[in-house]
Amino acid sequence: MSQVRSQWRSTGRTARGKTRTHNEDAFFDGPQRGCWAVADGMGGHRAGDVASQRVISRLASLPQQGSLEERVEAVRHCLRGLDCELGQATEQAGEGIMGSTVVVLLLDSHRAACIWVGDSRCYLWRGQRLYQLSRDHSLRQHLMDKQRLSPEQAQAHPDAGALTRAVGGRQPLSLEVLELCTRPGDVFLLCSDGLYQGLSHGELSGALNAGSPWQVVDRLFTDVLRGPARDDLTAVVVQP
Repeated sequence: MSQVRSQWRSTGRTARGKTRTHNEDAFFDGPQRGCWAVADGMGGHRAGDVASQRVISRLASLPQQGSLEERVEAVRHCLRGLDCELGQATEQAGEGIMGSTVVVLLLDSHRAACIWVGDSRCYLWRGQRLYQLSRDHSLRQHLMDKQRLSPEQAQAHPDAGALTRAVGGRQPLSLEVLELCTRPGDVFLLCSDGLYQGLSHGELSGALNAGSPWQVVDRLFTDVLRGPARDDLTAVVVQP
């Protein structure tokens, strides 16, 4: 049974959007556990902040021992259990949905696993190129995939930002997992939609090339908060 080594530099930050009354994002920065996560409570629904905090709290309590495959399965089991709990809470309340997106990064030696549901994202900065590792579970992405609409056409739909999957959603939880090998110089970014929607591809790339995790997060937040920042924003930056 392997033990996760604290060999990674990382930092995280969250902030309330300029038009929000409270922050529905949450994050976990766990370099000692080789685990990082960002969760975004479903905006406009009941207790989105409670849902995101519960997701992060459960993930933070997972054991750090085991192979990468065992740890991925532990995350799956954790989120499936939470999906049932949040669904039951919604049924008891009789209104709204208590749900959250989540994106999780696990690192073990030179391997990584990204697990997600919803539209919080995981990016990789490698070799001076930016890669989006996760794929949004949103109506916008669905329209692009199924109806072959351009990003601009899909974004014009009035419900483009609606989620098609979430922890606590009305459908059975369907998680996605992507595994890859890490390389020297890699930088991972986990973030909520309030962060990436406020930045262009070039701005994201420039920030991820800014230096240490702390410098990257400072650059990201400075750039987003120059704009309207209508949604809550959260970022976790990891350098293996």
